[in-house]
Amino acid sequence: MIPPTYLRQMAAYRACQNDNQYGAASSLSAAARCQDRRAFFDSIQATLNHLVWTDMMWTSHAAGTAARAQKGVSQSRSLYENWPTLKTERMRFDKANVAWATDVTNVDIAGELSWFSTAVSLQLHEPDAICITHMFNHQTHHRGQLHAMLTAAGAKPGATDLALMTVV
Repeated sequence: MIPPTYLRQMAAYRACQNDNQYGAASSLSAAARCQDRRAFFDSIQATLNHLVWTDMMWTSHAAGTAARAQKGVSQSRSLYENWPTLKTERMRFDKANVAWATDVTNVDIAGELSWFSTAVSLQLHEPDAICITHMFNHQTHHRGQLHAMLTAAGAKPGATDLALMTVV
């Protein structure tokens, strides 16, 4: 079992880190953001798009709401091709996710999630705690890729260490 306080801390941390990385990415030209940097999702912007998509998908599972983004994993890299729209959607989602985490109780996260994964073409069942932990952990993997791509592109993203962040 994971406590609701963990969810609140992770939602606040994720919002802080997104602000950090979007700020660094905004210092780059559109061409630099979209340049293929040989990462899993190729570019900075494609990786940021993928993270919005996955956050929407996992939160829809965890919160029991309808998924807003209906594209599959392979199309997630182009969810929002317009940079201002991508930034706006990221900020909108982060606010909604922090609000969701603020209201979560132990009862809300004590069950099991069932869903059909288009990524592996299987019906899956996992405890809420595993899925919610994955939702936050998944971004960590791509955040490291983003930090490397942003730095290589000449941007200056801030620290990513949770212990160095001031979170609620």
